[in-house]
Amino acid sequence: MMPADIPPAIHERVVCSIGAAAKYGVPANIILAVAQREGGKPGQWVRNTNATYDVGAMQFNTSYIRTLARYGIGTNDVAKAGCYSYDLAAWRLRGHIKNDAGDIWTRVANYHSRTPRHNTPYRAAIMVNARQWGNWISARFHTYDTLTVANSRTIAAVQNAPVTEAPVKAAKPMPNASPVRVASVPTRNIMRAAEKPLRASPASSPIRVAFEPPAYVPRSISVE
Repeated sequence: MMPADIPPAIHERVVCSIGAAAKYGVPANIILAVAQREGGKPGQWVRNTNATYDVGAMQFNTSYIRTLARYGIGTNDVAKAGCYSYDLAAWRLRGHIKNDAGDIWTRVANYHSRTPRHNTPYRAAIMVNARQWGNWISARFHTYDTLTVANSRTIAAVQNAPVTEAPVKAAKPMPNASPVRVASVPTRNIMRAAEKPLRASPASSPIRVAFEPPAYVPRSISVE
């Protein structure tokens, strides 16, 4: 169970950020800091001065989304509610941490912009938010592999994470996976019992999966 002191308004943000951190090997407090800084909401479109839009909870820029078309990812995918946009953000942050130049915080701030005059203030804000979320996580969860900014293993750990592809969307059910329906042909002169209405089998009910956070939250990188 998640801690009870999470305000309902950001419950999805916290749950999805921690889940995404576990999947993609990115420090949990970094994802939470970026999510807080972006401050978006599902379905939200924010127009920029360059005529692009920032979309959804993690405020993906439409110019960036166009580069994801090869994965079958579009604006509707990042705009909708749920954890998918956080997974995609974690995958993108992992790419910045692994491939970009500069210290860890400059790399993270590339999520917002690589242009120094935009990157620098975003970097400073992320460091403050990451410190706050790091303290919050440490007070509520068992954490593992807590690293310092100065430690080169921070980047190495992300590089060694197994995920190399963008999050995939949920697959659509295949037609041949549907239950087989067999037509019944009545036989003459045979009395048929009255049909009783079918009751739904418990096994056919939709499966609901409750989020259970990992026993150990991914490393929370310290700001020192």
